[in-house]
Amino acid sequence: MERKRMKCIVIAGLMLLPAAAQAETLYVSNERGDSVSVIDATAGAVNATWKVGGRPRGITVSKDGRYIYLCASLDHAVQVIDRATGAVVAELPSGQDPEQFFLSRDGKTLFVANEDDSALTAIDLASRSVAFQVDVGGEPEGVAQSPDGKWVVVTSEEDNVVNWIDVGAKAMVAETPVDLRPRHVEFTADGAQLWVAAEVGGTVQIVDTATRQVSDTLHFAITGIPDHRILPCGIRFTPDGKTAVIALGRADHVAIVDVATRKVRAYVPVGKRVWHVAISADGARAYSANGLSDNVSVIDLAKAQVTGTIAVGAAPWGIVAAP
Repeated sequence: MERKRMKCIVIAGLMLLPAAAQAETLYVSNERGDSVSVIDATAGAVNATWKVGGRPRGITVSKDGRYIYLCASLDHAVQVIDRATGAVVAELPSGQDPEQFFLSRDGKTLFVANEDDSALTAIDLASRSVAFQVDVGGEPEGVAQSPDGKWVVVTSEEDNVVNWIDVGAKAMVAETPVDLRPRHVEFTADGAQLWVAAEVGGTVQIVDTATRQVSDTLHFAITGIPDHRILPCGIRFTPDGKTAVIALGRADHVAIVDVATRKVRAYVPVGKRVWHVAISADGARAYSANGLSDNVSVIDLAKAQVTGTIAVGAAPWGIVAAP
């Protein structure tokens, strides 16, 4: 099949990214800086810093692109930020200590993990009110909704399980035991697999969603890095679903994994204490939020190397890319 060639723009001798990638913006939550860094991904530079609530962590963009949703953990709220102005326009009733969340597939509900309350709170975004709340395991953090919208899963760091919530019934119906301290979950696009990052276990486990049982476990080994520093956290898949990019915490690396074979293709050194990652819309680049070096690494996925580093606020934690 003939490959389509993408045109690049040359201005004053500088080659810019293809036009399709030029409008991409990164939003980074700075956990100790109580701020969000707004990055022009093409220029590789911060063009704004927004002051927000205390200890910001989970971050995402509304389906219509108008708002940023942000977990302000110390304020016990999810803040709604106008992307055009950076102003906080509303605070949603998120429950105690929101850490991570997942925006529903239809964009109408925000599913929030409440670490202090051992609960999952579902927020109706139209009315900006709590739709329902479900008790889950201790210290919930990672949240995801299945592609068909029927299930929400949330990790329990304390109980070392993934909780399965039936969205229609608004009830927890099952648990899947996993390795120690699960912190993040991601469904594959077909909904057949759930990838679970177990931080203290040092693994990523793959759950067969039909049986809700672990079917495979990924282990990581990096030359010169002791095992106790390998602390998997954020996971993101490229748009074509073929590659997973996994943040490995205090190992100061990300792993690039082939989804079909479940083999690590490369380890890429990034900044210190990488928490979460984002993927560009074209799937060519990943961006890592490096919590102890106060920067974001730009990773060329084809070359498996860092091509740029962007200074941000204090202790970057969450990161999202948006057009």
